[in-house]
Amino acid sequence: MRSMSQLGNDLYTGKTSFPFIGRRRLWFLIAAILVIGSALVPLFRPISFSIEFTGGSQFTVNNVADPDQQLATEAVQSVVPEATTKVVTIGDDAVRVQTDQMTDAESREVSAALAEAYGVPESEVSYSFIGPSWGADVTRTSLWGLAIFLALTFLILALYFRTVKMSIAAIIGLVDVLVITIGVYALFGFEISPAAVIGFLTILSYALYDTTVVFDKIRENTSEDGEVSGRTFGESVNLAVNQTLVRSINTTVVAILPTGAILFIGMVWQGAQTLTDLSLSIFVGTIVAAYSTIFVAAPLYSLLRENEAPIKARDERVLAARELAGTPV
Repeated sequence: MRSMSQLGNDLYTGKTSFPFIGRRRLWFLIAAILVIGSALVPLFRPISFSIEFTGGSQFTVNNVADPDQQLATEAVQSVVPEATTKVVTIGDDAVRVQTDQMTDAESREVSAALAEAYGVPESEVSYSFIGPSWGADVTRTSLWGLAIFLALTFLILALYFRTVKMSIAAIIGLVDVLVITIGVYALFGFEISPAAVIGFLTILSYALYDTTVVFDKIRENTSEDGEVSGRTFGESVNLAVNQTLVRSINTTVVAILPTGAILFIGMVWQGAQTLTDLSLSIFVGTIVAAYSTIFVAAPLYSLLRENEAPIKARDERVLAARELAGTPV
């Protein structure tokens, strides 16, 4: 059995090759199913937004002996029966309760009810509220941040690689990452918070980094395709993806291991919501980003370029020369 280093060497020299470009119709079909499925998931399982986006009241009960979530729900509904509650256990001795926005009088009554339910002094219960206007500001700022990121990405890639088609392929790959990641959030009921949005922008940056490395190798290979080269454009792109495959896998594994550890600590051990939201979005997005670069962005770039007249003519000459030489096409 070959070692990873031997496999990497064989992929780099072309001795071993996976058909990323040759089977791109299959990859595009899978990508389309994932994107469409991710887009449809919120119709059946609505996306859960945190209180920072929706607005509402939040109560935190500290130093509880028994963090039973049902106690919190019953305490809130004993004061405001129609209230919608979301209860989260923080560590071993704290509970956080989020509800619809309440008046000051209702908040004081709920605070007293929670203190009584958990058998703690009222001083151990803190509460705050976030208005809908602040939530709207957070949403607007998040969307602007995403739009500016994508616009700058398109411009910088176009200038660096000197071709708009690489920018188009990269942006479609980034959108693919974003849609699928949000679809995963909706499917499993994960909550989207400002920390999660920061994580989304972080994984888009990671996806951009991974795509740029692969595209740089593609540019290097295709720039060598003079008349003496025996490769078609698609074969040069496929070689570049194979040459960077082990690096992409290693980078992804190195990224998700510490992120997974942080996610475990934040979710299971400490109950730190911000840490959990940030690490979860990065963990999911990193895996999706690696897939998107290899199976979406690179094959799409090849598709966009192959019908250009000079490239198409050169590919035809390469294939004709192989046929004359008796080499399998």
